Amino acid sequence: MKIIECFKSLTKFEYILWICSLISVTSCFMLAPDKDYLTLIACLIGVTALIFVAKGFVLGQILTVVFAVFYGILSFYFEYYGEMITYLCMTSPIAIMSVITWMRHPYEGSNEVAIKHMSKKNITIMIILTILTTYAFYFILGALGTANLIISTISVTTSFLASYLTLMRNPYYAVAYGANDIVLIILWVLASIEDIAYLPMVACFVVFFVNDGYGFINWQRMKRRQNS
Repeated sequence: MKIIECFKSLTKFEYILWICSLISVTSCFMLAPDKDYLTLIACLIGVTALIFVAKGFVLGQILTVVFAVFYGILSFYFEYYGEMITYLCMTSPIAIMSVITWMRHPYEGSNEVAIKHMSKKNITIMIILTILTTYAFYFILGALGTANLIISTISVTTSFLASYLTLMRNPYYAVAYGANDIVLIILWVLASIEDIAYLPMVACFVVFFVNDGYGFINWQRMKRRQNS
C-alpha cells in the first residue's frame, strides 16, 4: 500500500466528493454553539476512510479502525453504549481483520482489493451470526441502560452485516453501511435535540450515506472490470 499513490489515483469526481464531504462536516461543526473537537476529528477521519474504501484500498480499512476508536469514545460520552461496544468490540476488530484480508488479496498486484463472490455457505453463516448478534446485543444493551435501545440494536445489526460483507470483500457492504447510516442519522438527531454540539455527527452520517452510495456504484464497476 502506497499512500501517495492512493491519493493520486483518486478521480476528479472523487476529489470533489471527498473535499465537499470535508467542507460539509466542518461547516456544520463551525455552526454548532458548543465545539466538540473529538466529534470533528472522528467525522473527518470517517469521511476520508470512506472514499478509500469505495476505491477498494487497504488505506480505507486502516482509517476505519482509527475512526472506530474515536467514534467509540464519543458514543461513550453520550451513553450510546450500543455504538461504543459495536465499534470498539466489533467494527474495529473486524476492520483489522479486513486490513489483513485485503492486503493478502490485491487485484493483480494493484492497490485495489480483489472482489470475492460469496458462497451459499458464507451467506448462511452471515445470516446465523447476524441473528445471534442482534439477539445477544438487545439484552446486553438493555442491561446497560442504553439510550434508544431499539434503534441502537438495529444499528448493531446493520453494522455487523456491513463489517461481515467488508471482510468478505463483497460490494453489498456499501448497502449495509447505507442502512446503518440511516439508523445513525436518526440516533444522532435524537442526541442533537438534547445537545446541539452533536449536530456535526448528523451531517457526518448524511455524508457517509452519500459516500456509501458511491462506494456501491464503484465496487460494481470494479466487479465488472475484474470479471472481464
